Amino acid sequence: MNEAQDEVKADVAGREDEVRQAGTGSADGSAWAEQLLDHLRPTGRDVRRVVAWLADAVDGIAALRDDTGTLLGGPLPPLDDRLVEAVAAGRIASAAWEGQGRHLRLVRVAYPNPSAAGVLAVSRESAFDRRTADIVTHTVQVIELLLKAGETTAAGRRLEQATSDLRLAILQLLMVEDTVSARRVAAGLWPGLLDTDSACVYVVEGTAEERDGLAEQCIDVTGERALVVLCPAVDEHVIVVTPGESEARQLRSLIGPRPRTFLGGSARHSLARIATAYGQAVSALAVAHFRPDKAAVYAERTHPERLIDPAALRGWTDRLLRPLDTLPHHTRAELLATTRLGLEFTAVSTAKVLGVSRNTVRARMERVEGLLRTDFADLTARAVVHLALNIQVSLADTPADSDATTEAAPVPLNDLLSGPAMRTWAQDLLAHLDKDSRDLRRTLRAWIAEGGNAERAAQTLGVHAQTVREHVRSAEPVLQRQLLAGGADLYEVVLAHLTLGDLDQPALRAAK
Repeated sequence: MNEAQDEVKADVAGREDEVRQAGTGSADGSAWAEQLLDHLRPTGRDVRRVVAWLADAVDGIAALRDDTGTLLGGPLPPLDDRLVEAVAAGRIASAAWEGQGRHLRLVRVAYPNPSAAGVLAVSRESAFDRRTADIVTHTVQVIELLLKAGETTAAGRRLEQATSDLRLAILQLLMVEDTVSARRVAAGLWPGLLDTDSACVYVVEGTAEERDGLAEQCIDVTGERALVVLCPAVDEHVIVVTPGESEARQLRSLIGPRPRTFLGGSARHSLARIATAYGQAVSALAVAHFRPDKAAVYAERTHPERLIDPAALRGWTDRLLRPLDTLPHHTRAELLATTRLGLEFTAVSTAKVLGVSRNTVRARMERVEGLLRTDFADLTARAVVHLALNIQVSLADTPADSDATTEAAPVPLNDLLSGPAMRTWAQDLLAHLDKDSRDLRRTLRAWIAEGGNAERAAQTLGVHAQTVREHVRSAEPVLQRQLLAGGADLYEVVLAHLTLGDLDQPALRAAK
């Protein structure tokens, strides 16, 4: 593509010299030549404008037809179709005649594809003198050059779009844990890109208008050793999957000098857990907005699952998700990947990331709901299933103690959450809300109980819905967690309420 662009640039320079030479041949020639040159400038390359300029320059009418007969510019004068066909086919290079008080010229316009050609028709009341003939001749050269440059640009854009689509396809395969297919697709264009067992995911946020340029810079600084994808869900986001630490450092170098640009990164995960890593990167990106350096990596803060007995937690997770184990591996992976993302983001965003429809996302999550005998409209159910899916990911590479697993008695969720470490964590977290005189804790509890619906919570509390939203929004900086956006931060707060008995346990298959 670069070689083709260089060829066009060289052609532009050569044609500009030709036009200049033509313009210096007469006293008034330089004026039209300079005007024609302006149409070769990057800001003026428009075939329609050139045709309109030609009509004014010769004080007549000008029109351009492409090889299919479609009018590309100007009003078309009456023409002899057989003569037009002969000029377009190259049997004659040009034609001129006089009739009905007008003088008409037809000139063949070569296309980048040698088998196609257009026809430029120019009509005026006066006869074509040397000056007007030169104008027509050199205008044809300019039009041919613009068509060639346009085709080169269009081909480059098609190539860029195809490459971008391929990168997205690889990411979507990783999102559903199909690492074998992802490696196979990547091997053709980026050998070695996914020859790794683990990687980090970064999300770079800029403006929608500057995103394409930002993505190009991400590709440049990582030396194409990372998978750079335009996020299909958020117009301001660029997703980067990188196996190396040096590429991550290079991404940080982009943030400093660019205003309104932020970076969020995940912890390192296996390639099969890219969906989890993506959720972590988005969570870190929210924190980056409040950092002076505009960058953040997923915080290794104390998460509730780390405060529960691992063996009991594994047994509970296995029992809860066991209905999915009866499914074929590919179907199970699809359902789990969709549910992980669907619990973190909206159905629309999840659909765009996975490259499926919203109905497909909803159907998959409804199937999981049916298998687990629960309802994702209930925030407590979402939080508990989200906990189980996180445990499954974190323990995926840790071998289970088969004896302990088979001999251990089933531990209900309430017992898992009632340990002293969990209760201390929950009390410390929610105690921050007690410092506000508006009773944020009461509002937040009611809002969670009503599935995050401000209107229903307002009816329960006897206040305005806007008051509920303001209280929830005010609780976010106090808890240092996003609540209105949903996702992992909200689910931790829900688990804290469950631990302290402030909310009812959700209806789940494993809870029985």
